[in-house]
Amino acid sequence: MAGMVANYTQLKRFVAVGVALWFLMLFGLSRMFLSSESDSEHVGKSLEQVLGRIATAGEKQQFKTAMDKIEKLQQQNDILQRRLQDLRNPALQRPVAEIGHAAADGGEYLVPSKEFEYSRRKLENGIVEFWRYASTHLKDLYETKDSNAAKALAKQMLDFMGEHKGVILADINNLESAAGITEWKLQKSLEMTRIVQNRLKNLQNPRNCAEARRLRCSINKACGLGCQLHHATYCLIAGYALNRTVILESKGWRYSKKGWESVFLPLTKTCKSSDIGTPRAWRDDPENDKEPVIELPIVDNIQGASGNNKRPLWLPLAVPRDLFTRIHAFHKNPPIWWMGQIVSYLWRLQPSTQKILDELTTKMVFASPIVGVHVRRTDKVGTEAAKHEVSEYMEHVKAYFDQLDVTKKTAVRRVYVATDDSAAFHEIKKNYPDYEILGNTDSMDSAALNKRYSDASLIGVITDVHFLSQSDHLVCTFSSQVCRLAYELMQARLPDAADFYNSLDDVYYYGGQNGHNVRAILPHQAANPEEISFDKGDLLGLAGNHWDGYSVAQHKVTDRKGKFPSYKVCCGFRLILFETL
Repeated sequence: MAGMVANYTQLKRFVAVGVALWFLMLFGLSRMFLSSESDSEHVGKSLEQVLGRIATAGEKQQFKTAMDKIEKLQQQNDILQRRLQDLRNPALQRPVAEIGHAAADGGEYLVPSKEFEYSRRKLENGIVEFWRYASTHLKDLYETKDSNAAKALAKQMLDFMGEHKGVILADINNLESAAGITEWKLQKSLEMTRIVQNRLKNLQNPRNCAEARRLRCSINKACGLGCQLHHATYCLIAGYALNRTVILESKGWRYSKKGWESVFLPLTKTCKSSDIGTPRAWRDDPENDKEPVIELPIVDNIQGASGNNKRPLWLPLAVPRDLFTRIHAFHKNPPIWWMGQIVSYLWRLQPSTQKILDELTTKMVFASPIVGVHVRRTDKVGTEAAKHEVSEYMEHVKAYFDQLDVTKKTAVRRVYVATDDSAAFHEIKKNYPDYEILGNTDSMDSAALNKRYSDASLIGVITDVHFLSQSDHLVCTFSSQVCRLAYELMQARLPDAADFYNSLDDVYYYGGQNGHNVRAILPHQAANPEEISFDKGDLLGLAGNHWDGYSVAQHKVTDRKGKFPSYKVCCGFRLILFETL
């Protein structure tokens, strides 16, 4: 009986404590939301007085925890009060572009504008209506017995869905504009460009070259300009990763006996070729870090030269860990943006080279909107790539301008054609009279195999890469180094140009890169022997995109290779700690 009384007494005690605790929390909350900031001290003193009357340590701890929670709520309330003041004062409002950004970078959340919400609703409705149309008419197509009627219905569906897709994409752009995202992306990209370019400038221009760790890089890899530029890119990435100044050797350059600096600015102003001395071969070994000067093998041989039969983690498509979050905030594909920054540092033109390009810009009337088309033929066809007819390229050009016409009719459909086959240029010019076709015939002539390694050819390739990169959209084959080079430079010019292309063959890659991995965001069960199965979260090695809604990959665990729906995976970025900060 005594035990029951004791338990009952303890129960009442807990109830009393609980009621008191609940009352205090309500009191504290009401004081916070209805009183000024000075009342927070009053709430704290009230709690301290109550704590002094509590008999047990356990009850005292409960009230202490409650006070901590109320203090946190008070702090959150102060922030909310300031945000409410901002919302009431139009002059203090921040762009709605900050909606959805994590507070890790200090961003605050604001209520979306009515324009944003209207655009979002329109986009949502468009997607629903698109599916309603597609599902209904696909059933009709399935049930159509007459082949002519089926073809007519299929064409009707393609036309309707193509137009509707254009409207949906325009709605997405309107959504970004209404939210202020477009301007926000531009500002963030400019900030990050300044940071990265300053780091490269400081790395490449040590005060005392003799005391700096250096890396020798020879431009004379046995390949074309696009390939050689990518070799120099690999050297500069290594320099950044290993915190070494890159000294580019271009003596006896097969493109120009005058060397790299006849057309491009020097990579460094404070180091000379004479500062190289006798370089030691690079090895993936801490002892190698102590060497004053090292020399890299070509990327094709780097695994064998490493000393441990491993490829360095800093090879493309790796991204510096300290930059990744800030890049990804405005760019869909940080590895490509990072490559664009490295390439753009290399692609700094001498005033004499820039003058040639400026004169051509005026002469051709190169102006936006314009699509850059690169048709690679000659030595590539049948060895590294398949031949694609000009109609395949122009199909994507038409789609681009049709998309622009959804919101505003394009006055001139302008296309810049770069090719090593002048017949392709003339075929486009002849068969597409509704387009204004631009091109540099001197570049086409100098691209012939018997003229390729000459000063004229060098200027010709630079010209084509420049104008392709200055285009609003690229149509090309990513199997071509020139195409990928132009695409990389485009990333350095625009906030997010990740999707501003159509490749007729490969996905983007860097020759010699580490594996291009993607992560499954949805599970997939193979529907036939050509497909692979995977679970959400599985890692896949991307092998290509069929550009028909399906991609190809190899499962990193099962080793099976096959097709899968492209929308079921997302980026699997590799973040690496680089030495240069």
